[in-house]
Amino acid sequence: MQRERRHRLPTVVVMLKAPREGTVKTRLAADVGPAQATRIYRLLVERQLAAIPAHWPVEVHFAPADAHEEMRDWLGPRPRLCPQADGDLGQRLTRAVNASFAHGAAAVLVIGGDCPELDRDALQSAAGALGTHEVVLGPASDGGYYLIGLTLPQPEIFADIPWSTSGVLTATLQKTDAVGLIPLCLSVRDDVDTLADLQKHAALLFGVEAPPTDFCAPLAP
Repeated sequence: MQRERRHRLPTVVVMLKAPREGTVKTRLAADVGPAQATRIYRLLVERQLAAIPAHWPVEVHFAPADAHEEMRDWLGPRPRLCPQADGDLGQRLTRAVNASFAHGAAAVLVIGGDCPELDRDALQSAAGALGTHEVVLGPASDGGYYLIGLTLPQPEIFADIPWSTSGVLTATLQKTDAVGLIPLCLSVRDDVDTLADLQKHAALLFGVEAPPTDFCAPLAP
């Protein structure tokens, strides 16, 4: 049985890479080039951070570890900056979540920066769900998840997951079941990983039915 608990502000842990050409949005870069993909990555991240309620604590866990000043120059003073640990994504998520709770988080929402449908209302719904559930998951349409919310560290649910495959969500649900947790799943939403994804969500990102032309072709050298 899930325990009822008083709603408390979550800490939002945002897992990001430094915006360096050739290292971000590599699938998108295959269509628009690495410089353009980096430009779009910046847009997505800035939009995502702007959607987080202003009074919520925010931590950006970034990679590589030498990018602290680069991230501060980009993101400004609001987020607490933490270098990501070494290891696979499961190990990095575990250490990020553990560090956030050790730093005093009442609850944690872990997100990336590339889900344009993850707006303020969706974040507030996820936070509210942590009042009755120990785990909240936001399923992504590609079989992963765009959000995971926790009221306590749960390292077991990040171990031995087939990351970067369509089996991530299924494997995670199997893990939660194995440790006796009943997660609440939010609505399915899309990440932006390809040019088709960018075109699909042009109205959210640009306010028009199709992305501006200068976002869909490689930038001139």
